[in-house]
Amino acid sequence: MKRLCTHGMGIHGMAIAGLLATVAVPASAADTITVASWGGTYQEAQTKAFFDPTAKELGITIKQDTTNGLDDVRLQVTGNAVKWDITELGADECARGSKEGLFEKLDYNVIDKSGINPKLVHGDWVGISYTSVVLIYRTDVFGDKGPKTWADFWDVEKFPGRRALSGSQSTETLSVAALAKGIPIDKVYPVDIDGALQSVDKIRGHIDAWWTSGAQAMQLVKDGEVDMASIWNGRAGTLKKEGAPVSFSFDQGVLTADCMVIPKGSKNKDIAMKALARFVSPELQANLPLYVDNGPANQKAFETGKIPPERIKDINSAPENVKKQVLQDPEFWRDTLVEATEKFNNLIQQ
Repeated sequence: MKRLCTHGMGIHGMAIAGLLATVAVPASAADTITVASWGGTYQEAQTKAFFDPTAKELGITIKQDTTNGLDDVRLQVTGNAVKWDITELGADECARGSKEGLFEKLDYNVIDKSGINPKLVHGDWVGISYTSVVLIYRTDVFGDKGPKTWADFWDVEKFPGRRALSGSQSTETLSVAALAKGIPIDKVYPVDIDGALQSVDKIRGHIDAWWTSGAQAMQLVKDGEVDMASIWNGRAGTLKKEGAPVSFSFDQGVLTADCMVIPKGSKNKDIAMKALARFVSPELQANLPLYVDNGPANQKAFETGKIPPERIKDINSAPENVKKQVLQDPEFWRDTLVEATEKFNNLIQQ
């Protein structure tokens, strides 16, 4: 519904128009925002968990788009052609984009940040969900005696077999390599990059595949091309649901957060702020694991009673599971990512 035109009306007509305008709630063009995320089953889950309920609650229209990451936001902002009001990014991208001044400041009088890890609450970005890197192994090869820690994964004599690690996610593989050295979970960050690279160097000759996508990691394990691998928890969960002979746990997992930002120059900043506040609220965060294996960023989601108790134990960001994992530190990677990735790539390509 368009705004009522009051041009050329008498005072009385304007008063009636004003009254009608307050009674009529349908969204106008001004009450439309565009949210960009990663597409696929994840964005479908977000639509049901976050976007649809928020649109209904606020009486707005939420249009959707997909993003390839920080480069897309940078192009829009620097070109003065911002078409998104909210977009999702990886937390390390949020840290970098923040340093470049690409995002609007967030109003924490509107957004309630309680329940979100302080490492994921910043002046211009906030955590939205978690993925975990976990160790998976085939039970038809090892029974229940497979590698349980990254030190086990690195132990090629005790656990012979074909292996796969991520070649595209240097931050995750370097975190895993630090754990393989026996560094305790709470001491992994700040990562000793040279030490982690030495750890990768030790296992490098025993890696049969360096995977570059979640689908590839899943396929390698599913087809039995490898006996053990690092893999994202959503892919591991899918393999299990499909009946593949696999085992994994969140012990020594590496938690990676996604975040949301309002790109600098958004035309609908105020409505975007209200929408973002709803996305990170415990009530809507609790919806996410009902549709997908990404964990809520807001720990209070687990207190809402919305998530069935038997489901909670399988969610990577559930309080009991968070304790067993390393949270990747976005601020650390903001300053070290480029150099670390270059060294990592040179090493695994030798």
